Amino acid sequence: MRKQGSRLGLFSQCCRPIAILALLALAPVTIAEAQQVRPPDSSPPGKAPDMEIRPRGQQMPRDVKYSAWSKFCFKVPDAKMLCRTTITGTWDTGQIAVRVDLIEREGDGGARVQLYLPVGLYLQSGVKLTVDGGPPFWVPYVWCLTNACVAATLAEPELIREMEAGRSLTLEVVDSNILTVASSMSLDNFAAARNGAPARIFQQSLDNE
Repeated sequence: MRKQGSRLGLFSQCCRPIAILALLALAPVTIAEAQQVRPPDSSPPGKAPDMEIRPRGQQMPRDVKYSAWSKFCFKVPDAKMLCRTTITGTWDTGQIAVRVDLIEREGDGGARVQLYLPVGLYLQSGVKLTVDGGPPFWVPYVWCLTNACVAATLAEPELIREMEAGRSLTLEVVDSNILTVASSMSLDNFAAARNGAPARIFQQSLDNE
């Protein structure tokens, strides 16, 4: 079993260089001391991981308040615009508990799902996503920062269709005690946010001056 960083349950105690530059512009994490958990895209997107240890029960989740879905876009000179449709969940203390991003580059036709979660989770299990109790879609952890871990993979078109038509997205992780913890967020305005105009466009320059 591998654990990263300090022990912090999710709710109980709870790519490319340009893409990384743009996505971390609004990331609620400390960038220093990043540690890769596994090579990106080393397994088929959405497939269940092979786990040596199975969860032994469930943990009651801590209350998380979610924002509405919003879209933010990033424009870098001589590159296609990159957008993320995003939702953020916070605890009653105001601390960010989770962030879910759907990342798309203008004109590419593909998408990537990326999740920011606290450190201290059982990384081998990955993150299980379900829409309205439907088939699971698994997202592997790829790297950890000092106060957050990132799970990411290619987003299958079927997952996006389900999210646009669905009512609720449930995120399930395994904590350091090998207990599953789940939290659900509304999908009511996901399609409108994804297909509508961005809430903000960030102009980014690669000029170091």
